[in-house]
Order: sequence, then structure tokens, then C-alpha cells
Amino acid sequence: MSEPWSIGGVDLHLDLGPGRRRAGLTDALREAVRAGRLAPGTRLPASRALAADLGLSRGTVTAAYGQLAAEGYLLARPGAGTVVAPRATAARRPVPLERPWRPAVRYDLRPGLPDLSAFPRRDWLASARTALATADHAALGWGDPRGHPDLRAELAGYLGRVRDVRTEPDAVMVCAGFAHGLALVCAVLRDRGVRAIALEDPYLPAYREVAEAAGLRTVPVPVDSDGIRVDRLATADVGAVVVTPAHQFPLGVALAPARRAQLADWARRTGGLLVEDDYDGEYRYDREPLGALQGMAPASTVYVGTASKTLAPGLRLGWLAAPPQLVAPLVRERRHTDRHTGILEQLTFAELIRSGRYDRHVRRSRITYRRRRDELVAALPAGLPATGIAAGLHLLVGLPAGVSESAVVNAARRRSLGLEGLSAHYGRSGRRSPQLVIGYGTPPDHAFRPALRALVDLLHEYPGR
Repeated sequence: MSEPWSIGGVDLHLDLGPGRRRAGLTDALREAVRAGRLAPGTRLPASRALAADLGLSRGTVTAAYGQLAAEGYLLARPGAGTVVAPRATAARRPVPLERPWRPAVRYDLRPGLPDLSAFPRRDWLASARTALATADHAALGWGDPRGHPDLRAELAGYLGRVRDVRTEPDAVMVCAGFAHGLALVCAVLRDRGVRAIALEDPYLPAYREVAEAAGLRTVPVPVDSDGIRVDRLATADVGAVVVTPAHQFPLGVALAPARRAQLADWARRTGGLLVEDDYDGEYRYDREPLGALQGMAPASTVYVGTASKTLAPGLRLGWLAAPPQLVAPLVRERRHTDRHTGILEQLTFAELIRSGRYDRHVRRSRITYRRRRDELVAALPAGLPATGIAAGLHLLVGLPAGVSESAVVNAARRRSLGLEGLSAHYGRSGRRSPQLVIGYGTPPDHAFRPALRALVDLLHEYPGR
């Protein structure tokens, strides 16, 4: 027999089973403790109350409590009732993954994350209070798949002011980060007959995974010191291209003005779509401000941005600025997936932008990360050149010829230092100079210099020439 009952206001389902009621209750309580459904310290109901709830005799409940206390699962405290004993819960085994996304290390210098300890908690809380106090009740219902109008309006204004993105609130869609936005775009492209999409080579592996999951073939196009080789698109037979013009990941170059013009011309001539990932667009140090590529070709570009680097990836806040002809198809695709992003995060982020707190936070972060970049470059051993340093949260460090990237990365892992090799980001095979992609955003301030010392100690074992 299955019975629901309540402990301290928390309902719990017990399967007492047929037959002997005392044994059934004892087994059900023991299993609830082992499984963690009754946490250590949880106070159980008085025997008289539980007996009444379950239709048992009080003696049956008292006997079950006594048996579990003798086994160490429960504690009977005079005047305090019966509680679940400390450490009575069986250790839970984590669900195994095929491969951990980001194995834990003591010092993490891999790219892709900001300093999460720098998240502006006070500003976020203040913005959340204001947003909740002023939000209309209807905002908590099923909303527009594009996102809440307040956030779309704030984003349209912010992107136009800071990144020269030419858009309107009606053409902005709030999404759950870049990968989600790219998945929506790829699905729309597939439905419109596009079969292949070009990626800068090297690239972020997630680009290929998302595009191929949508059924598109990916075509790597080489990148040089001026950005993507636009001339190679003529023979690539693609209907779209993903680009990172502000700060190419992982090489760190900016798309040269001439290449920007060529790319915009390619889109106009062929009807191809530009998918602009504004990667690290907020973090520039020694480089003249460059507006978004979208400003040159708004009718041919889907601009994608996120708060993953400026705030935190766990918020799942991103946005698309789409050309008019793609807004309706994107809305239809969004309706088939998760409807819309969490409304509380949307309203809070809108208030964060509106109040000016977001701008101030980004400026503070830019100062912090520039200082870290300077310390990292200054600490590198002589003969190991750093490139891609003008912007962003990562740089490249060249290794001596003949040194294996994987050997260095594995040696670092044995020291609990997280590093990443450049070769993992290439779509085409071939011999290349060994390099490390070093992120300086992730460690909190107190751990950054120890991480830097661990890196330098390791690199001294591979002296350059």
C-alpha cells in the first residue's frame, strides 16, 4: 500500500507494501533515509500522529522507530522527538557522463569562462527587486517567444549604442546562450533548403556540433592574420557562414576592414547568411573599437550575443538580432522548443541595463581582465611568444618546435592545472606550430597569481629558442 504523508510540512511518499505492516513501515522508512528523501536532521512526526496518518497502531510506529534507531538510521532525543541520524544517507553516486565537459582542476586556465566570483550579486539583487516590484502580473504568464518586450527594447538600445547593431525590438529574440541561438538559426536554414554552413578554421567545437545536430554539413574555411579567408567561400558551396569578427576564437585576430567589406558583399551577391558571434566584443584593450559586422549588412546578418562572459553562463541569457525575413521563421522554431527564456532573469537583466549597472560592471571587468592579461604576458618565459592579446579573455602561447601540445596539457593536468591546446580547434588536419590557448578569465582574483606561477613553472620546462 502506498501512502503520502508529511514531515515538517514536506510530503513524502511511502510504499508500505502488502502483508506485515510493521516490517513494511520499517523498510519504507529505511529506504527513504538511504535514498536521501529523508535528509539527516529531518524531524519525524510523533508516533501517535504518524499512526493516525497511516491507519496503523501507535505500537507499530514505535516499534519501527526503535528498530531504525538501533540500526543507526534514527536518533531519539528526549524532548526533541525522533530525527534522521547524521550521515545515515547512503552516498549517492553521480550519474556517469561519457566525458566530463570541464574536469575539475585546482588552477583553471582554460578558455571559455569568466571569473564567476566577480558576478555582481548586489547589483543583480537590486535589479531583481525593482523588476519584481514593478512587473505586471501578466509578465509571469506565457510570453512572446522572442522574449519580454522590456528586455528586447533594452537590448536593441544597448546594442545600437555599444556595438553599432542596427535593429529594432521586434527583431530581437532572447535565447539561452549562443549555442541555443545557433541551433535555432541552423534549424531555420535547414528548413529553407540550406545544406551546408561554413565555419572559421580553427573554431569552437560547439559550432560544428550544433550545426551538424541540425542536419547541416560544416565546411571549415581557413583564418589568417586578417580573419576568415573570404575568397575561399566562392568554392565552399555554403548558404551561411559563422564568423567571430570582433575577436576570432581561438586565434584572437580581428576581421580586417577589407575582409568585412568582402564578407558583406558575398552575402549580398549570393543571398548567403552571416551568423555573427560577437565573441568577447565587450573586452578590448589595445584595439580600436570596432562595431559589429551586422552594422554593415543588417539585411544579411544574424547577430548573436550573450551575457555568459560579462555576467555568468549559468544565467542562460543570450540574444539574436535577426533580419526581418527571418524573424517569423525563428519565432515558429522557438515555439517548437522551449517557448521562452525564464521571465525573472529577463526582467532582472532589463533593469540591470536600464539602471546603468550593467555598463558599470562591464567597465570594471574590462579593467580587471586587462590587468590580468598584462601580468600573464609579462610573466611568460622568454622565447615563448604570446599572440591574440589585444582583446578577449584568452591568448595563445607558442611552444618550441617539436614539443607536443598534448604532452604539455597532460603534464599540466598532473599538476591540477587546466590548459588547452590549439590543435583541438582545427577542422582540417595538417602540421602546425604547437600552441596553447590560455584563458585568464576563470580564476578568482585570489587564485590568479598562484595559477600564473604554476603555468610559468611548467613552461620553464619547455624553453623557447
